[in-house]
Amino acid sequence: MTGVRVCRLDEIEPDSAKRFDVDGHRLALVRLGDEVFAIGDRCSHADYSLSEGEIDNQEETIECWKHGSSFSLRTGQPGCLPATKPVPVYTVEVHDGIVHVNTCTTDSAEEPPS
Repeated sequence: MTGVRVCRLDEIEPDSAKRFDVDGHRLALVRLGDEVFAIGDRCSHADYSLSEGEIDNQEETIECWKHGSSFSLRTGQPGCLPATKPVPVYTVEVHDGIVHVNTCTTDSAEEPPS
């Protein structure tokens, strides 16, 4: 296991997002069923929390509540304007009901400093 322990899986309601600050990164952890995604919690269009946005289970996206940009939970890529830049996504592992996130590397864009 290469990640930082963040929380218990049951601390995140199914089909919801929750913000965590981990190793200087502001993360939105999104739970879809028993799968968990970690994505940077700042909309790349404006500095609004993505963890407060709507989740689309079918599309596996999260939408910024302020201006409506949606981001892929798998790639961080924006799906619509006004955002044009991706947000970082992080590798997540769940073992024995504990969520771990690897904050050393991202699978997409770099996260702005806190």
